Amino acid sequence: MKQVFINLAVADVNKSMDFYTQLGFQNNPQFSDDQAKCMVWSDHIYVMIMTHDKFQTFTKKQIADTKNYIAGLFALSVDSLDQVNEIVDKGLKAGGAEPMPMMDHGFMQLRKIEDYDGHTWEIFYMDMSKFPTA
Repeated sequence: MKQVFINLAVADVNKSMDFYTQLGFQNNPQFSDDQAKCMVWSDHIYVMIMTHDKFQTFTKKQIADTKNYIAGLFALSVDSLDQVNEIVDKGLKAGGAEPMPMMDHGFMQLRKIEDYDGHTWEIFYMDMSKFPTA
């Protein structure tokens, strides 16, 4: 089975874990400790949120200032536009920020939510039956 692990440096692991829990992630305590939390989106997608000190053990590069610069966009698909709105609204109530309004491409609608550290997530719904045909 192939899996995706996204590793993010965060200022406060517990505060970030609470935020991601509000988005719908679940914590896997087996891969969590005081410096890192494994947050599960699905059977195949995991987000490792780590203190800067822990994250720095995996790289010699400087950690990006994601509050002021974009380091990546992470996109998660959901089953309906209602779920897009529900997840982003929960993230906003948990202290996240929505950096731009919803984007509607006809066949796909997406909203963006930033966590406390500025990591940007795109939550989207795609209806392929509305995809333009050539």
